[in-house]
Amino acid sequence: MDWLREIDGYCERLGPGYWAEPVNAVTNLAFVLAAVLMWWRTRGARDGIEASLIAVLALIGLGSFLFHTYAQVWAALADTLPIVAYVLIYIYAINRAGWGLRMPQALLLTGGFFPYAAATVPLFGLFPGLGGSAAYAPIPFLILVYAVLLHRRAPALARGLALGAGILVLSITFRALDDPLCGGWPLGTHFLWHLLNALMLGWMIEVYHRHRRGIRA
Repeated sequence: MDWLREIDGYCERLGPGYWAEPVNAVTNLAFVLAAVLMWWRTRGARDGIEASLIAVLALIGLGSFLFHTYAQVWAALADTLPIVAYVLIYIYAINRAGWGLRMPQALLLTGGFFPYAAATVPLFGLFPGLGGSAAYAPIPFLILVYAVLLHRRAPALARGLALGAGILVLSITFRALDDPLCGGWPLGTHFLWHLLNALMLGWMIEVYHRHRRGIRA
């Protein structure tokens, strides 16, 4: 694999320069700000899972910044791996706190995300206009499944998850529109994916924190 191969995948990028995507790059600060906010929000009552999610949230911002500046294969991995880590940690967190599963069962169910994603990404790829964003589409769907299944057991948690899924659907929509709208809007819409994702990921930590602390939404 050519780790230094350049990737031109977004409307804002018009060349190979480091600052060829200034808005896409700078808006990654939203992830760091969301992480700082949630670190402050959970002070004095933070568990290990929340600390891990907050740390990974900051890494998502850093990885995405690297990708939208260097725009090379290695940077793409730095962008996507923290996202995968966040998803897995969060699934494990809800398996434990939402369903009350013991660690082995929670880990086993969390591992089920990989065959689930392998089966559903091609299906979402059939949706017109989703393009590369189909890789993310299984995530809000899975969140909604959890919300539906948990609505009797933990209604406040379920409502929070559903709201997070809704924000993510909107975020994916803007990600998918980046290329189709590029001709009339050269800035693109990918930066809105960043801003909405930062909001959504911070909110998901808040949802878990409230549930764990028994705070009614």
